[in-house]
Amino acid sequence: MPSSPIPPAAVSATRAGPKQPACPLQDGLQPLVDAIRACSACAHKLPLGPRPVLHVSRHARLLIASQAPGTRVHETGISFNDASGDRLRTWLGMSRDEFYDTTRVALVPMAFCYPGVLPKGGDRPPPPECAALWRERLLAQLPAIRLTLLVGSYAQNHVLGKGPVFERSLQFQRYLPEYFPLPHPSWRTGQWERATPAFGQVVLPALRREIRRALEG
Repeated sequence: MPSSPIPPAAVSATRAGPKQPACPLQDGLQPLVDAIRACSACAHKLPLGPRPVLHVSRHARLLIASQAPGTRVHETGISFNDASGDRLRTWLGMSRDEFYDTTRVALVPMAFCYPGVLPKGGDRPPPPECAALWRERLLAQLPAIRLTLLVGSYAQNHVLGKGPVFERSLQFQRYLPEYFPLPHPSWRTGQWERATPAFGQVVLPALRREIRRALEG
């Protein structure tokens, strides 16, 4: 059964240190999602407190692996509910309804909570503890995935090892049929996108074909 897209209430972040979350005792996706949404392992690091955000079901065929929620996603509890999400949906050729259909698309960031900002600006990296605690167990509960979009450096480096993000997206054929690497769809990527016509002329049409193959094949 698809998990509910309704965001959980924020959890207090006043604990003094990390707390290891209990492993779910039952098999199945929903108990695991419930445990993730109750997780407070990184609470001591999170300036706005834990609010894990993910959208999954066992029927999803397309997995979108990104980095971590931003402030608007933290506020709304909806993944990619911001300008970067609008750009990503344009790249994918998907409407909001298609994008948030958990029976077809799973949205699983490398960390489920907003990590805060760096002293000089920009979001902090996803805390590595999150992926270590949850990622492999969660992916094991998504048996129908046919294609994984690796959006941004953190998702790409976790799966493929360290490497050049933009070059990987231009060399996407090397990673098919399992993975399709993409840059993070932030405003900073816009300049590179405008200066790299091959992204719009070659990469995006291929991306949309691969998505159709995964969802409809």
